[in-house]
Amino acid sequence: MKVVLFCGGYGMRMRSSAHDDVPKPMQLVGPRPLLWHIMRYYAHFGHTDFILCLGYGAQHVKDYFLHYRETSSNDFVLQDGEVELFSTDISDWRITFADTGVETPIGERLRRVRHHLGDDEVFLANYSDVLSDAPLDIMIDRLVASDNAASMLVVPPQSSFHCVQLDEASTVTSLALVSELPVWENGGFFVLRQEIFDKLPVGGDLVDDVCGALVREGRLLAHRHRGFWQSADTVKERIRLEASYASGERPWMMWEHEPSPAPVPLLEEAWSS
Repeated sequence: MKVVLFCGGYGMRMRSSAHDDVPKPMQLVGPRPLLWHIMRYYAHFGHTDFILCLGYGAQHVKDYFLHYRETSSNDFVLQDGEVELFSTDISDWRITFADTGVETPIGERLRRVRHHLGDDEVFLANYSDVLSDAPLDIMIDRLVASDNAASMLVVPPQSSFHCVQLDEASTVTSLALVSELPVWENGGFFVLRQEIFDKLPVGGDLVDDVCGALVREGRLLAHRHRGFWQSADTVKERIRLEASYASGERPWMMWEHEPSPAPVPLLEEAWSS
């Protein structure tokens, strides 16, 4: 199943300085960029055909994969100048790099890569700025078994602030953590049928236009997830992910629990130039 990833954001709230031109999906979590973690998540479920909607900082994304080093995140044996990997990250991935513009809205980025989807009825999409341990296989099965046109992951509100209720005299009558309210937020993981393009206008938005129209028709499915979910929209959030990675608490890295295969030869020219 093809995976469309939106990789063109400026990431202004994640930059360490005004001169940092690295796009948000390429900010590091551990030794690998956020985008890599998201792609490994999809690969864990068997989805390795990626379509990257590039925009700001596109060359950073291209260069990273063009000069990819498998040895940076995989154990290996070096003997007589030859490298044997115990596992590989991207050897079976197919990655389409599509320039969708710098100022392009999310929906328009999706519309511009429609031809890369081929005849696949169902495909996956993600903002490329969140990590989760959501059960993707269950999300897909639920949509496929239904008559809905789309499914979205929803999570409890992430805000640590309190919601305040007032009376007419502005006296506070109740306080409640936003995270405890009976509401859900868009979690950024989508399972979509190609028919959604019928509801996506030129320059449109995936949520406001497509999901909004499907809500009115009663054809948008949600998957409620109370497990791990963490955005990386700000420096503070990325630092939180870094600390989690450093401590070994990495619930989004579900592939770490896979059995290790026998080592395989690695041709040096495949990852260096």
